Amino acid sequence: MTASPPLLRHNSAAATPLPPPPTITCVKKLAESPELNSIPSNYAYNTETTGSNESIPTVDLSLLTSQNPNLKSKAINDLEIACQDWGFFMVVNHGIPEELMKGMLEVVNEFFDLSEEEKPEFQPKNVLEPIRYGTSFNTEKEKVFCWRDFLKVFVHPQFHCPNKPESLRGLLTEYCERSREVVTKLLKGISETLGLEETEVENAFNMSSSLRIFIANLYPRCPNPDSALGMPPHSDHGLLTLVIQNGVGGLQIQHKGVWVNVNAIPNSILVNTADQLEIFSNGKYKSVLHRVVVNNEKTRISIAMANGPSGDTVVGPAPKLLEKRGCVSSYAPMKYKDYILSQQSNQLKCKSILEQLQIHEEGN
Repeated sequence: MTASPPLLRHNSAAATPLPPPPTITCVKKLAESPELNSIPSNYAYNTETTGSNESIPTVDLSLLTSQNPNLKSKAINDLEIACQDWGFFMVVNHGIPEELMKGMLEVVNEFFDLSEEEKPEFQPKNVLEPIRYGTSFNTEKEKVFCWRDFLKVFVHPQFHCPNKPESLRGLLTEYCERSREVVTKLLKGISETLGLEETEVENAFNMSSSLRIFIANLYPRCPNPDSALGMPPHSDHGLLTLVIQNGVGGLQIQHKGVWVNVNAIPNSILVNTADQLEIFSNGKYKSVLHRVVVNNEKTRISIAMANGPSGDTVVGPAPKLLEKRGCVSSYAPMKYKDYILSQQSNQLKCKSILEQLQIHEEGN
């Protein structure tokens, strides 16, 4: 006699069989299905997705590195306000050629247009695998899925790249180098805004061996955009994240409790402060909560470059900053590699991992 399945052994005659788990496929394939008139229930967030159109801060990178002390001082001040009040800003005059940015967006589109059989087949054992193609965020943990497909590639300290499309490697190599130059200049400016030497952040985080992750996102047209999310509210795990997009909006940031639409200036780079910068600054610069909403008219493609410390760096508030302010640490130290593993191995939920490291004074 065949034994009953474990879940049905107790009172098997009365038990109702569990429904089969939802079939998970790439969102692009789902969105292109001719019979799709509404999203499956396991993609329904049922949350308000409207946002205000408040102006986002802008930082001129050419002024941040100007030899004119007055111009540089203004740019440093603009950067400090953007980091402290918003955790988000647009960078103009950044030096990355428009042709390179367009080329990156086009080749990423080519990757997502490959058939599923052509795309690399990766079944990573953990989230620190160097190349990952997938959908949503973490389908093993999620009950509701994101309307999103992604490609994640570790590009530093060791460079990795999928073998298709063929033009991706050359473009990605150049884009990594150009974006690294932008990050280096921004981190020097941020060091100065904290009253530290301009190389303090770079040295503290061992940026020569920094962990940098290239993330390409595809958000297809959605038949029920008011019921789905491309990405739920979250903060990023690193120091700074640089984002470019294909001209289709959808990114929203939370500012003073209100969701704000990011209306990017053409050819600008979007930058958000992330968790490790909040820890290092002892809370002066908060990592910004952001999310992605979708639409039923156009596919959005974005490219994010997540810039963090080296994986083995133990991140805590800057000792010189604590001494300068005469305050105690508000965050427990943690190795960056472990921080990423904690965030990426769970559901993406606001700032849940960062909150676990916050130190609260007794009696508060």
